Amino acid sequence: MQRQPPASNDHLRGRIVVITRPAGTATALARRVRARGGLPLLLPGLALRSVADQVAARAGLRAALADELVIFTSPAAVRHAAALMPLQTTASVLAVGQGTARALRRHGIAAPLAPQRQDSEGLLEHPVLHDLGGRRVALIGAPGGRGVLREQLAARGAQLRELHVYHRVPPRLDRRHVDALLQLPASARVLLSSAEALQNLHQLLPPPVWARLCAATAVVSSERLDAAARAAGFTRTMLAVSALSADLLDTAMCTR
Repeated sequence: MQRQPPASNDHLRGRIVVITRPAGTATALARRVRARGGLPLLLPGLALRSVADQVAARAGLRAALADELVIFTSPAAVRHAAALMPLQTTASVLAVGQGTARALRRHGIAAPLAPQRQDSEGLLEHPVLHDLGGRRVALIGAPGGRGVLREQLAARGAQLRELHVYHRVPPRLDRRHVDALLQLPASARVLLSSAEALQNLHQLLPPPVWARLCAATAVVSSERLDAAARAAGFTRTMLAVSALSADLLDTAMCTR
């Protein structure tokens, strides 16, 4: 699967773009779709919830920010952590991807470290994470996921503190989502940047509705997600440079 080149123009020309970002987080991306001439269709693949025990989470975050290295696993991790307390730290702060780095800058972390390859494996290639013998490392995010960072940081000798500041749950889909998808044309683009969201949608949507969604083209943010989308039933996929909104939309505008 080859990554798609940037589009030759900046217009989606009335194409429907299905946005699978978590519920309540897709407003800005929908605005960008409209600005490029597209028609956004919100289909959340996840919902995000704050942790139940805010007092314990705040105490855990205070301790985490005193560690030597602090890793945020997503923009949502940054937002939920910042809602608990200001992100003031003298630690080296790392981000899994440019979207997470951007969220950190918005919350006062001037120079977060982020990889060129925007996933866990890319972050693990950063020199600051090569030799972790005895170093205090905080990993801030949500339960679940692939566990690659957790396993590798521990294997490299880190004194690892894992802090969950939010959690992911399946979305609530209703008849409006089903009716919209039953009318979805094959020319639509489906933006996918989460394997968990893909799995949730596959499980929640009735088979005929899922088949209609899979008849569209999936725009995926990684080779791993490309394989997951094809295994779930998509036959046409396009590989974006990253999960950033601009990269997903640039790829969505490519003609096939």
